[in-house]
Amino acid sequence: MALTDLTNWIDEHTGPNYIWYAKRLSGNDTLANGTHQAGPYIPKEFLFNIFPSLNRPNDKNPDKWFDLHIDSHPDVRNVRAVWYNNKQRGGTRNETRLTGFGGRTSALLDPENTGSLAVFAFLREVGSDASICHVWVCEHETEDDLVEDRIGPVEPSKDRIWSVTDLEMFPRLPKQRQSCWLEANEIPPSWLVKFPSGAEIVRKTVEMRSGQGIPIDQRLMKRSACEYEIFLSLEEAIELPFIQQGFQTLKEFIIRAQSIVQRRKARAGRSLELHIREIFLEEGLIEGTDFQYQPQSEEGKRPDFIFPSQAAYQNNDFPPSKLRMLAVKATCKDRWRQILNEAERIPQKHLLTLQEGISENQFREMTEARVQLVVPTPLKDSYAKSIQPHLQTLESFIGDVRLLTL
Repeated sequence: MALTDLTNWIDEHTGPNYIWYAKRLSGNDTLANGTHQAGPYIPKEFLFNIFPSLNRPNDKNPDKWFDLHIDSHPDVRNVRAVWYNNKQRGGTRNETRLTGFGGRTSALLDPENTGSLAVFAFLREVGSDASICHVWVCEHETEDDLVEDRIGPVEPSKDRIWSVTDLEMFPRLPKQRQSCWLEANEIPPSWLVKFPSGAEIVRKTVEMRSGQGIPIDQRLMKRSACEYEIFLSLEEAIELPFIQQGFQTLKEFIIRAQSIVQRRKARAGRSLELHIREIFLEEGLIEGTDFQYQPQSEEGKRPDFIFPSQAAYQNNDFPPSKLRMLAVKATCKDRWRQILNEAERIPQKHLLTLQEGISENQFREMTEARVQLVVPTPLKDSYAKSIQPHLQTLESFIGDVRLLTL
C-alpha cells in the first residue's frame, strides 16, 4: 500500500478512545519457528485492561472473541484473545495470546513478516471489553519510520503501549533493586542537567551488571535490558516534571514530544554497538589492534566493526582471509541488505541482531548473499529448527576473531 494509506490509518486510529500496542513480530508469534503457539503474544496486564472479562483465574483458558481488521493487507477476522492459565492448576503455561487467524495466509502469522513492526489499535470501551481492533503490519523501513516517528522506536522483545490521551509517556517498570531502574537519588546530578551520552549510560550499565562469571551471550542480553531500564528511568526523571507542569501552547508540547522521540531513536540506533564494543574490550580484544569501531572501509562507508583494523583492511598486502566485518542491527528483516556493499574486500559479512526469528526464505536470501547471522544464545530458540544450526553466537564469533591472530 502507499505511504499515504498508513498516514491516513495513523490519523484515523489516533484519538481518545484508541490505545495502541506495538511490537516486532517474533518467530514465536508467527509460524517461522514451527511451534504450535502461533499467534501474537500480548502481555496479560495489557490484555486484561482491554478485555476485563478475560481475567477469570478460576476458569480454564478463559477467552474473548472480537473483530480484528488487518488494514495493511487487508484482512478481517473474528479472533480469540485467550489466557492460557494451566499454571494455576499445576501446569506450565501462564500467558495471553491472540489466536484464530487461519494460518500463514494471515499477515500476523506469515513467516515472512517475522521481525515486522505490528501496531494493534484497540477501540476502548469504558468499563467493558473492547469490541474491535485495527492492525497495521509494516512492510518496509519507511513504514516503520512513520510509526516510530509517532511513538518512538520499537525494539525486539521491547513492546510499546501508546495513547494520545496519555500524558504519561513513560512505561512503568518494576523498581525493585534487581532491576536497573535508577531512583532520583541514584542519578548523577550532572545527568539531570544534560542527558548523558550513550557511552556514559553503557558504562553505568557495566557498573550495575558486571560481566564476571556470566557467559558472553547472556551478558549482552542482560546488559541490553538493564541499559534500557536506566534510559527510561533517566527519561522519566528529566521529562516527567515538564509534562506535569503542562504546556502553554500546542507548539511547546509538540517540540518537547519530538525531542523525546528523537532521543529514543538515537539511543536505539547506537546502544547495541556500544554494548558489543564493551564486551570486545572485556574479552581482551585491543581496540586498534584486534578490532576497530566504525572505521572507514571505502569512501563514505563505515562498517560497525572491522577486524583487525582499518589499517589492515586498507593494506592490499594484508590477506582478505584474515579480515572480518561485523554489522550490528537490532532488527534485520529489511535492514540486512544495507551491509552488502560495506567492506568490499571481505566477501562474507557477519551480522549480529537481537531480532527474534526470521523466515526461512529470508534466511536463505542472506545465506546466498554470504551474510552470516550472529544471534545471542538466549534468542536461538525463536528461530526455526532448520535455521538454528546455522546461527553463530557472539561467543563463537569472538573465538573466530581470536584465531585470526594465530
